[in-house]
Amino acid sequence: MVNTIVFDFGDVFINKNKEAKDNALTALGLKDWNTELEELEKKLETGHIKEEEFLKGIQIYTNNASLEAIKKAWNAGIEDFPLYRLEFLQKLTESYRLFLLSNTDPIHIEKFEQDAGASFYSDFYQCFEKVYFSHEIGVRKPDAGAYNYLVNNHDIRPKRTLLVDDKKFNTDAAEELGFQVWNIQKGEEDVTELFDKKIISLDEA
Repeated sequence: MVNTIVFDFGDVFINKNKEAKDNALTALGLKDWNTELEELEKKLETGHIKEEEFLKGIQIYTNNASLEAIKKAWNAGIEDFPLYRLEFLQKLTESYRLFLLSNTDPIHIEKFEQDAGASFYSDFYQCFEKVYFSHEIGVRKPDAGAYNYLVNNHDIRPKRTLLVDDKKFNTDAAEELGFQVWNIQKGEEDVTELFDKKIISLDEA
């Protein structure tokens, strides 16, 4: 019986558009996201570098774009957070322990909070027993340390916990640790279909 649900953030609650971000960066002269930039992103997402260092690291691959322009392009893929998803989440709080475990960076979180407004994002965060962002805990999925960070800090039993994530490598890693998982398919499924798709049943709560 599931009594705890751990949610990802991007493309589970908030919509993201990778193509828009890629196009915005390309417009600044960035030709491809190489291994150096991938490592830079990992450092930002795990809190090992600050925003300015990250943006300057991208800058050398652009046509001398300003840091402000790079930041705007980096955030171009952050889209809307439909209210109906928040309302669904608020109903879940009545029956489940809820956690947020997201690979993200402070630039994207700042963008979300600015766009959503204090009332909305406060209502969202309050749905969770705890919110864990990778840049704050120093580790990101699918590293086992990300899941164990949650387990070790709370009285959580993986076999009674459902992890919802849009990335299969994240749900695969969680499944290996004993979690129940739902690899939600972007554009085909919605988090509000949790019960409709029989991921868990209403009588499990």
